[in-house]
Amino acid sequence: MSEPVLQTHLGDLPCRRGKVRDVYDLGDRLLLVSTDRISAFDWVLPTAIPDKGRVLTQIRAFWFQLLDTPNHVISLDLAHMGLPAGTDPGLLEGRTMLVRKCEVVPIECVVRGYLEGSAWKEYCETGHACGIRLPSGLRQGDKLEQPIFTPATKEETGHDINISFERMAEIVGADTARELRDRSIDIYCQGAEFARERGILVADTKFEWGQVGGELILIDEVMTPDSSRFWPAQLYQPGGAQPSFDKQFVRDWLGTTGWDKNSPPPALPDDVVTKTRAKYIEAFERLTGKPFQWK
Repeated sequence: MSEPVLQTHLGDLPCRRGKVRDVYDLGDRLLLVSTDRISAFDWVLPTAIPDKGRVLTQIRAFWFQLLDTPNHVISLDLAHMGLPAGTDPGLLEGRTMLVRKCEVVPIECVVRGYLEGSAWKEYCETGHACGIRLPSGLRQGDKLEQPIFTPATKEETGHDINISFERMAEIVGADTARELRDRSIDIYCQGAEFARERGILVADTKFEWGQVGGELILIDEVMTPDSSRFWPAQLYQPGGAQPSFDKQFVRDWLGTTGWDKNSPPPALPDDVVTKTRAKYIEAFERLTGKPFQWK
């Protein structure tokens, strides 16, 4: 299954093509187009997940509207985006967001409510999670007494690198670091409680922030299956890996193929594509309480 080459339909607008999203420069605004590409282990896979970009865009829009914090969204209405003549709206509808341009804070603001991922690995080795001392005897997937803030650098290639809060303060300034930490934890708690009531545990997530006129605003991904670990609450059993709504399903399949992660990845079989698409849609429908419908 291949996806449309979206960038060829917006004329000569400057475009930065990321792993899964295309960003068009409109001067003082940006056009974010979420494609159906999917990445894993720092590779863009050769197979797209139909409607993935639309699902993620609609989840982001839902959170931006729900959460009590300033953000960068201007419009999701194509008619208000000033698109070049000849643009095919059918390719962009539902997956496109017009946003304010801002100065991006060079930090991934990660909040963890459960012990998993790199935090679990470090805890097994040192008793710490991203440099934060945790109680002894915790199991993989355990809920933490309080969410912890574990910042990371934003890397253009490869994995982001976990850093201490002190190092973050050196990069962005102490006052900004404290505000980002406090606001990120507050937003995580708001969103995690909302999601829990709808059967989803947000194990951890990462927020990105920008500055406009000295104000910090929430930007980019907000508690989507691509920027978070979503676990079905009814299946939660700490002490091991949890089933999820995110692309872990794809990662698990890749792990059965013998792929070395250093060469181009294999194409996804149709059943993996279908099940992955269904997971994304289920996450949307649980969170919003609405059916995902697209022509």
